[in-house]
Amino acid sequence: MTQTHAAKVLTGSTTKVAKMEGGWVPMRDPDIRALCELYGLSDPAAVGGLLELARVDRERRKAKGWWNEFPNLGDMQEYVALENAATSIRTWQLCLVPGLLQTPGYARALAMGNSTKGHPDRGETLVATRIARQRRLSEEPILDLWAVVHESALRHRVGGPAVMREQLKRLEEAAQQPNITIQILPFEAGEHLGMGGAFNIISFAEPGAMDVVYTETAFGQLWVEGGDEAAQHQELFEKIARDALAESESRSFIEALRGDVSNGGF
Repeated sequence: MTQTHAAKVLTGSTTKVAKMEGGWVPMRDPDIRALCELYGLSDPAAVGGLLELARVDRERRKAKGWWNEFPNLGDMQEYVALENAATSIRTWQLCLVPGLLQTPGYARALAMGNSTKGHPDRGETLVATRIARQRRLSEEPILDLWAVVHESALRHRVGGPAVMREQLKRLEEAAQQPNITIQILPFEAGEHLGMGGAFNIISFAEPGAMDVVYTETAFGQLWVEGGDEAAQHQELFEKIARDALAESESRSFIEALRGDVSNGGF
């Protein structure tokens, strides 16, 4: 069926259908029921699940989160809103410390090192949003974070030795929290399945809610919502985690690396 078929059933335009399919507008219950009938979906449990997802989505759209105070977030605003509603996040990082674990000095150095955003105001905005996001790790409802980080991310001299010492100390402390799992994939692991790029998997508590996979590129973002591709990312993450050091070994690795920075051998 085409968007024209759906538009006719909804007594609306194809533009309306396109906006609904793109997630740009909330879904109304009568529209959901009409589309289910059109597509031959009559199972009450399945229809009820869709109606509940739509209700949750409408509530989220009404929410006024702290991120609305930062209009400069741009495309990241959607990610931050999802992150704020999530119950758990799994992140695989090749070159950077995950944003939820960055220190202000590290975040500031990243902002100033980006030639397209190298302005003091932009840098301080990034630091402020990083700190605000990190509240989810210690305030109710507490977010579960599982981060697998490649050794290269810890050896990049972002901001210089002093900044990196502070950042590594932050990772040591974070790894002690019960809701945070940190694993390091060392250079010694050789070739690995995560070499294709970093990604985040965002999970929610609502029954039937789909996992969302987020990948950031140099000039934009890529999103995957549920389906086989999201399941493939989950499987990939688990395989990368199996190749990484165990939690206790990762903590020892970070501690030793921080010692190298302090002794000038970084």
